[in-house]
Amino acid sequence: MPELETRTLGRTGLRVTALGYGAMELRGPPRGREVTKEQAAGILNAVLDAGINYIDTSIDYGQSEELIGELISGRRSQFYLASKCGCLVGEAAATAPPPGSPNRHVFTKENIIAGVEQSLRRMKTDYLDVVQFHGSPSKQTLEENGSVEAVLELKRQGKIRFSGMSSTLPNLADHIEMGVFDVFQIPYSALQREHEDAIAAASRAGAGIVVRGGVARGGPGKEEGNFWDLWQKAGLDDLLDGMSRMEFIFRFTLSHPDLDTTIVGTINPQHLQDNLAALAKGPLPADVYAEAKRRLDAAGLKPA
Repeated sequence: MPELETRTLGRTGLRVTALGYGAMELRGPPRGREVTKEQAAGILNAVLDAGINYIDTSIDYGQSEELIGELISGRRSQFYLASKCGCLVGEAAATAPPPGSPNRHVFTKENIIAGVEQSLRRMKTDYLDVVQFHGSPSKQTLEENGSVEAVLELKRQGKIRFSGMSSTLPNLADHIEMGVFDVFQIPYSALQREHEDAIAAASRAGAGIVVRGGVARGGPGKEEGNFWDLWQKAGLDDLLDGMSRMEFIFRFTLSHPDLDTTIVGTINPQHLQDNLAALAKGPLPADVYAEAKRRLDAAGLKPA
């Protein structure tokens, strides 16, 4: 099996595979589909066997952290582990909103520290490589709660290595300016380009860039929903040249010059193999990438 492409995750210096694994699909009911332990073990070990070395999860992702701890903690040296903070823990987590409603987050020092300690226990590890604030809290919220200080204290204790922010507009510009986040996780794809320029700005500031949503959540392949409508509006089918729509979307994401890794979640081994095959082909040819961006611009799918 050929080695996967790696890129340096900003100032962290970590060499991460350009394809990472997003473990949200392991969350299980009530907010996700049923996932057996056998399915989880199969996909997690297939991810590591393929050479993928960046796994992203969260307290909010149901059973995901516990499955990682139970099933691949023995392979901990083979991958970088990223989770989130600000998620509800303890008794508060029992009152989490029902499926379809957004998760609540609390950014007090106490909740952040309790969350990281819980993640360490669940995943049977002494440290997390990256801890990201979940939900893109405002600069004001972070300052009022001493949130960043809590993470810096955990760094001093060796419980986390690098701090991050799962960020979106409008708060992303403030987050970059704060200069305290080593990694940004940002949504981006050909059909969701509003953060395209902000990704470049965060990278120029020295941060590592983790892209989520890099395959547009399957929209073009499903031929239904908002992403499918946007795909049709842009008129990209004649650029495929034998690619599936999903491969095209994935390779467009890989073409962003400031991307370090893009996390894609699945419990389907064939989907994983399809993603690995697309990764092996690399970014889109320069002329195809430029023409795709021209058409997307003309269709109104531009950076903010």
